[in-house]
Amino acid sequence: QVQLVESGGGLVQAGGSLRLSCVASGRTFTFSRYGMGWFRQAPGKERDFVAAISWSGGKTYYADSVKGQFTISRDNAKNTVYLQMNSPRPGDTAVYYCAAKFMSTPTVGGDYDYWGQGSQVTVSS
Repeated sequence: QVQLVESGGGLVQAGGSLRLSCVASGRTFTFSRYGMGWFRQAPGKERDFVAAISWSGGKTYYADSVKGQFTISRDNAKNTVYLQMNSPRPGDTAVYYCAAKFMSTPTVGGDYDYWGQGSQVTVSS
């Protein structure tokens, strides 16, 4: 069984910074073979793609709305993927989810194999 556990969410002021972490575990789960993605869902809205990183970390993808503002990274030795959020805006308020996909790095949520439980991020103005 694979588990993805997000942490680091909370309340942040607009213009501040926040880093989300997602730790993956599982008896037969090889983190370095999985592309990882971050998605978010605001109240009353659909889940949206935020960022993704390939299993080696060599390729990254971002939604246009967060390019230049958020940075995705990973540490395969720690089975962890990060989302650095710089200068967030109130519009970035959402539950943030990490997801894992075997040997691929999709930008569509439905293509992912495993999901975390989510971490609330609230950006105050």
